[in-house]
Amino acid sequence: MTLALQDRYINAILRYRWIVVAAATLLMAAMTGGIRFITVTNDYRVLFSEDNPQLLAFDALENTYSTSNAALIAVTPGQGSVFTREALVAIEEMTGAAWRAPYSSRVNSLTNYTHSEASGDDLIVAPLVEDAQALSDAEAARVERVALRAAEIAGRLVSHDGRTAGVAVNFVLPENPDLAVVEITDYLRSILSDARTRHPDIAYHLTGDVVMNRTFSDATQDDLQTLTPIVFVIIIGATILLLRSVPGTLAIVAVIVFVVNTTVGFAGWSRVVFSPTNAGVPIIVMVIAMADAIHIVTSVLLGMRRGLERNAAIVESFRINVYPVFITSVTTAVGFLSLNASDSPPFHTLGNCVAFGVLCAFVFSVTLLPALLSILPMRVSARAPRDTHFLDGVADFVIAKSRFLLVAMVLVVAGLVLGVSRIELSDNMALYFDDRYEFRRDTDYIIDNLTGLDKLEYSLNAGRDGGITDPEYLRRIDAFAGWYRQQPEVTHVQVFSDVMKRLNRNMHGDDPAFHRLPEDPELAAQYLLLYELSLPFGSDLNDRIDVAKSATRMVVTTRNAWSRDLRELDERAQVWLRANAPAFAQEASGLSIVFAHLSLRNIKSMLRGTVLAMALISFILIWIFKSVRIGLLSLLPNFIPAMMSFGLWGYLAGNVGIASSVVIAVVFGIVVDDTIHFLSKYLKARRENLAAPEAVRYTFRTVGHALWTTTTVLSAGFLVFATSGFQVSWALGLLVTITIVFALLADFLLLPTLLIAFDRRKL
Repeated sequence: MTLALQDRYINAILRYRWIVVAAATLLMAAMTGGIRFITVTNDYRVLFSEDNPQLLAFDALENTYSTSNAALIAVTPGQGSVFTREALVAIEEMTGAAWRAPYSSRVNSLTNYTHSEASGDDLIVAPLVEDAQALSDAEAARVERVALRAAEIAGRLVSHDGRTAGVAVNFVLPENPDLAVVEITDYLRSILSDARTRHPDIAYHLTGDVVMNRTFSDATQDDLQTLTPIVFVIIIGATILLLRSVPGTLAIVAVIVFVVNTTVGFAGWSRVVFSPTNAGVPIIVMVIAMADAIHIVTSVLLGMRRGLERNAAIVESFRINVYPVFITSVTTAVGFLSLNASDSPPFHTLGNCVAFGVLCAFVFSVTLLPALLSILPMRVSARAPRDTHFLDGVADFVIAKSRFLLVAMVLVVAGLVLGVSRIELSDNMALYFDDRYEFRRDTDYIIDNLTGLDKLEYSLNAGRDGGITDPEYLRRIDAFAGWYRQQPEVTHVQVFSDVMKRLNRNMHGDDPAFHRLPEDPELAAQYLLLYELSLPFGSDLNDRIDVAKSATRMVVTTRNAWSRDLRELDERAQVWLRANAPAFAQEASGLSIVFAHLSLRNIKSMLRGTVLAMALISFILIWIFKSVRIGLLSLLPNFIPAMMSFGLWGYLAGNVGIASSVVIAVVFGIVVDDTIHFLSKYLKARRENLAAPEAVRYTFRTVGHALWTTTTVLSAGFLVFATSGFQVSWALGLLVTITIVFALLADFLLLPTLLIAFDRRKL
């Protein structure tokens, strides 16, 4: 856009300012109407692409056996063990209540464990506890003896020390799982409340993936309803303090509202489905809109303080900022569109919606904003901003100490970047919430006192129908389970061979010497048939045996493992299988391992997408500045802040999960914005024949205030999210804040010294 065309455009905006405001309002209102079509889901399946290999394997496992939507209730008496009459009554009552939960398909507990024993020539199969209230002390002692010796439930439904018992509930969720999750968790909380009233001396704790889904929803709503308004207020308050202009701040607020409403409305018209992973779209869009608007308003206020009439100051600000704002919008959109490289579809939504919001921010910043600035009663003091002398001092210091600062910044950057090597690509779903959430407190308690929650599941195929009772097959799966039981991170292994050992002992008069696998395949098949015919309703073996009896399900439970640990444990298992049972060699499945692989897949895909976006943005910058030297120099303050913040994160935290993997794409646009604005002013001064040091001084005077203001406001706003109890929010808030601060340091201390050192050409 030529200068004459720019002037005609901005003069038309100012002349028809009321029409512009009315048209923008109508557009925003029309787009906002789409908000009613927005849907929100907390179903974990939205995190996976349709062709995700781990999800496909998990679906196949569930189709063969049973679904894995579960809740686990822990029951712990205040004193003594769970093998007292009162505790067993409480467990029995909770088991019955759990059967009445909406969508429940199976309930397993200490009391309804299907114990089998010999009675003469007969096989007796019955719940371990029937009518707990009528148990004698001797019968309670028998229950304790049986339970703690049963490999199928010890360490899973009752702790090895007998202090805590569990009630595990499986659910078959309908097509709309979100409403079902709310209904289920509300019911479970109500029966726990009743149980606490009836048994005040017994503690109850609730966890499971169904409960976690509800907690994801609650955490997202907490942040949106509590922290978002605080962020908005802080941003507005900080903007007023730094700009010292209420009308200017009101104009910025109006642009933010228009941009956010238009973006969210567009998402609704597009029938977008939001989830906890992309619920931050409004916040990110608000930040970007504010950054564009602050640059324009700051230039207007500076012009008016120099004595320009308001509209003349608006025209000058437009001339100075329209090109940088346009370029920053393009580069920011490219950065967010890189999220389409993610292996997780919700991040595609995040990137596409924010990219659209970036476009809206540019459009409203060059239409609505100048019109509002022309309408509002803008009055400014002739005094220079309070930070002018500070910025002049920074410029003088940078110019005078440029060589020292260059060396010092290189050393600081190198020291921080080394921390990147300490980062491990790993996640822990249980740690997504801090202990202000009851789910986290209950989960920690259950992990410490009953059992782990992360599971690796295997479908072990016998190779033929009815082959699961073949002695050789049983020996192989029993050996595999035995190997897993020797691993330090494993708390329990559920394997079909344990059932066959118990049946073999039962059919030999409960002689302990026969607690081993049967050697006759036909006899083993008869044992299994007799056992299945004796099982009570709801206690069949369909959750661990397929219909054709050609495969069994083995479930390995681990204690509070990180996704990295789960992947490594499964890799060790593959090595063992290839050496000892190659017919079973396969990756583990199960919800935990699916998420463990998603974390790694998404981080790797995001790194590829971010590198591609950075390369594209680099070419754009080189083309814009029409200088390979300046374009290449601009890359350092763009790339380095993210590397510095992740290096610092490596020293402080050490783990980057699926939530943190998108931070580079989120902050890269903001970082590039600052660099482009700095370089555009610098090159303007150089074209006016100023030497590099004087061009740096001019740049600090013209754009330093805006960069300082946006950094302060954005840091204050994002830092609020660091107080969240939800890891997705606090990690994003903290990392973005750190990166924004590092970006300002790079633009104030590194970029000017690079320009002074390497841009010595004459113009």
